[in-house]
Amino acid sequence: MGSTVRGPWLHASLPGPPALKEGSAGPGPESRFASYELGAPFDEMFDAAGDVRPHCRSLLDELLSSSATDLRGRQTEADKAFLAQGITFTVYGDDQGAERIFPFDLLPRIITGAEWATLDRGLTQRLTAINLFLKDIYHEGRILSEGVVPRSLVYSCKHYRREMRGVSVHRDIYVSVAGTDLVRLENGRFVVLEDNLRVPSGVSYMLANREVTKRVFPGLFNRYNVTPVAHYGQELMATLRALAPLSRAEPTFVVLTPGVGNSAYFEHAFLAREMGVPLVEGRDLLVHDNIVYMRTTSGLRRVDVIYRRVDDDFIDPLAFRADSILGVPGLMNAYRAGNVALSNAIGTGVADDKALYAYIPAIIRFYLSEEPILANVETYLLERPSDRAYVLEHLESLVVKAVGESGGYGMLIGPHSTAKEREAFRDRIVADPRNFIAQPTLSLSRAACLIDDQIEPRHVDLRPYVLFGDKVRIVPGGLTRVALRKGSLVVNSSQGGGSKDTWVLRD
Repeated sequence: MGSTVRGPWLHASLPGPPALKEGSAGPGPESRFASYELGAPFDEMFDAAGDVRPHCRSLLDELLSSSATDLRGRQTEADKAFLAQGITFTVYGDDQGAERIFPFDLLPRIITGAEWATLDRGLTQRLTAINLFLKDIYHEGRILSEGVVPRSLVYSCKHYRREMRGVSVHRDIYVSVAGTDLVRLENGRFVVLEDNLRVPSGVSYMLANREVTKRVFPGLFNRYNVTPVAHYGQELMATLRALAPLSRAEPTFVVLTPGVGNSAYFEHAFLAREMGVPLVEGRDLLVHDNIVYMRTTSGLRRVDVIYRRVDDDFIDPLAFRADSILGVPGLMNAYRAGNVALSNAIGTGVADDKALYAYIPAIIRFYLSEEPILANVETYLLERPSDRAYVLEHLESLVVKAVGESGGYGMLIGPHSTAKEREAFRDRIVADPRNFIAQPTLSLSRAACLIDDQIEPRHVDLRPYVLFGDKVRIVPGGLTRVALRKGSLVVNSSQGGGSKDTWVLRD
């Protein structure tokens, strides 16, 4: 059982509303926290004693000095802003319809500069090692020969692409855009939950969240010294420029989208607009003599760098899925010839396989001779007989994930599952143990959210976006995703989660 927040801030906030007096007409602003419970999870706003954390003081004062009508109006203004911009996301299987306004929580999440400095160093270290690993497994394979990572694990990964063996990648950068999911544990420490290295999404929502929050909380934003995120488009463009073939003095860049039917199409269009480059579909491109061209009203124009938001399977029907109408026939040959750069490279998905994730600390030690700055979550590999036996005996307390899935699909959350669901997962694990990993059910940290005029805690994670071109670039912040349903641990937007703005402070 958790305790209710009851720190001295209730009647001593500065400037703060007056305390309730006997016989007053109605509840004061502090009553919005009446059901705010503290428990085992780390709370981003209050410490274990119920006192506000120093860096959240001004946010609390804002909430206590605002009426319910005022906060409701700000939430409405935010929702209208998202609607006007067409910021939507697909929630498959939802009775309210597939295409909906991206759920947004009004209250920003605040991270100190000191905390961010550690995350910055840890994320830089991690992506540097992952790029070295990808180059190695597609060339010499030292880490496999030395047995640090099992050869069978890599070669059995469905995202390992034999077509990439021996292919030279400019600057040896395979992952130039990464979205790493972080969670904060009960002790307040951040750990890596998973890496997203193929076509990581969500950065446009990070940028949109900031614009909307500045609009609805202008005074509060100005009181905090928040690091900016609006320059992400410029940083992404600089990263793509670093990938361009050296022979091209004035390279042409495009964003390749599967089309308007894709759940993240808004983001594809948004980023193309931010960078000032064309948004294209596969049918807009063609390959001739291993050169990629874009069809334009003035004729064909050579393309040098493609920021792709199309999965490997669909990128080239001549090399991968022959039934794909989303890709560009012959693109793989142009890529092999070094005439076009892809961000991210083909075959990077092997490094975000959830079974391979367990080896990232060893990968960091092997290539960098350093200890990991950011730890992994304890992970059971179900291909191992001992791990599998333990997990099958403890399904009710663990989280089981399919290694190649994303977006919250193919997952069992043991404590919230039924006996029938656990039995179904047991059968799937026994039939194909390589396809699953298991982890402890984490007590994700919780942040204050505005829920039906009340302030209540909800579980959150954090997805910073890491860029790797001529150097590693990380815009301070990221997408804080929120499990808006009370008690839920699933923050994925595709599963009905939402998001909030993330403020990283300058210390």
